[in-house]
Amino acid sequence: MQIGLLAKRAGVPIDTVRYYERNGILPPPERQPSGYRAYSQRDVERLRFLRRAKALGFTLVEIRDLLELSSRRDDDMGNLKATASEKLADVEGKLTELTRIRDGLRELIEACPGHGTLDSCPILAALAQEDA
Repeated sequence: MQIGLLAKRAGVPIDTVRYYERNGILPPPERQPSGYRAYSQRDVERLRFLRRAKALGFTLVEIRDLLELSSRRDDDMGNLKATASEKLADVEGKLTELTRIRDGLRELIEACPGHGTLDSCPILAALAQEDA
């Protein structure tokens, strides 16, 4: 199948296919006698894997590791579980940080009357504090 059909079946833009090829995440495809790339169902499955892993927050480096782990089907699943657990801990840390940021912004917004001169703005005053 050609790149357009591959992209459609995998649910990704054509540029994404090319990006993954350039970065070695998707192996170079065979070439037809006409010079067109020839992709297989296996490429569709790999792209779907990549799309789902990205949706779960895995980076391209982490996805490479996942692909490497998934290619060794006879290995123990402990390494894969550990990788997923590390990602979960990272996501939970980010959520904690985002919650802190949200709460801080909420407090600043609630403290600001939204009118008057900027020299009396509690948001600017809080941002200018040394211990902030």
